[in-house]
Amino acid sequence: MAKPLGFEKPLGMRDILPESLAKQRHLERSLRHCIERWGYEEISTPSLEYYDTVGTASATLTDRMFRLLDKQGHTVVLRPDMTTPIARVVSSLYKDVPLPIRLFYQANVFRAQEKEAGRNAEFFQTGIELIGDGSVDADAEAIALAVFCLRAAGVETFRIAIGHVDFVDGLLEDVIADEDTRQQFRQFLYERDFVGFRQLLETIGIDSEAQKRLDALLRLRGGKGKIAEARALAGDGKAGLAVETIASLWDSLEAYGVTEDLLLDFNLIINLNYYTGVVFEGYAADLGSPLLGGGRYDQLLAQFGRSAPATGFAIKMDRLLTVTPSVKGETTERILLLYTEKRRQKALAKAQQLRAEGVVVITRLVGDRVEIAAENGQGYSRVICMTEQED
Repeated sequence: MAKPLGFEKPLGMRDILPESLAKQRHLERSLRHCIERWGYEEISTPSLEYYDTVGTASATLTDRMFRLLDKQGHTVVLRPDMTTPIARVVSSLYKDVPLPIRLFYQANVFRAQEKEAGRNAEFFQTGIELIGDGSVDADAEAIALAVFCLRAAGVETFRIAIGHVDFVDGLLEDVIADEDTRQQFRQFLYERDFVGFRQLLETIGIDSEAQKRLDALLRLRGGKGKIAEARALAGDGKAGLAVETIASLWDSLEAYGVTEDLLLDFNLIINLNYYTGVVFEGYAADLGSPLLGGGRYDQLLAQFGRSAPATGFAIKMDRLLTVTPSVKGETTERILLLYTEKRRQKALAKAQQLRAEGVVVITRLVGDRVEIAAENGQGYSRVICMTEQED
């Protein structure tokens, strides 16, 4: 018989202790208040979804999903993201609601991890979805709201990098005929492996001018001035149209007054084969992994029968916890009310009265004066004793 797993947890799962959870709830409230002021309404979806609907439409790889069989023999998954379930809702329960629709969520999602990865398999996200608006101003709204969310959460130093998937794709299509080779370049950009990108560039046998164009792609990261450099590199095709979209987007973001927290990154790729236009990632100082990610995904809704453009982002709450200041301690008075059995009725009535006044009251049945004395100085603002000797 296998040894009982008394203290172990399933791979990637963790306990959240009161101190950490209090900070998480504080951040969730701050983000909620910020997002609601932009007209977004909260939605909640089931933790379990059918694999044949949400699972197959999700951008998450199948081998990273938790799959189960229900009693009817259907394959279900623990939701690997919130965007796909929301697309299902908008295409079914909200099929008669006029677009655009603004929704937000604060929920846990599940992604199976390899034992060696050391990452969480259950994690929490706060995110928004703006569905039914294909304009550049919708992209600007999502990015500006992401900036204001990070400010509301108290992140002191951060940058949101902005790119466009068609710029990379268009540039690669201009100079490389083989799709498999183009995919290798995309993978290197996705992994931010610029050394591998340059090594591949030296081996594929394209002319020197094409090599210079692709090598210059790696340096297209910075402020507004990078737009002119990208124009010179792009030409008139798909990449050129992407540059003009970014230029228009930047104008909208300047109107929001948030460009000091932004930078342009024309080689940014967040998720292969999922995003269809503008993409963005948020980074905080001293945090090696993205704090948030988002972008335009105009093809997802069509998989549920309601074709519509959409954009959005998700903030990774676990990472947000590590880059935000500690929550100030509660200023609410905390009282320990000790009582003996004979004083129980009066003591519990007193506790209810104090709680109604906004005081935190912890009650405890005690047996003698020695036990009462031992309770003094345990981190409470005061101790009330209701015994046979004193009220």
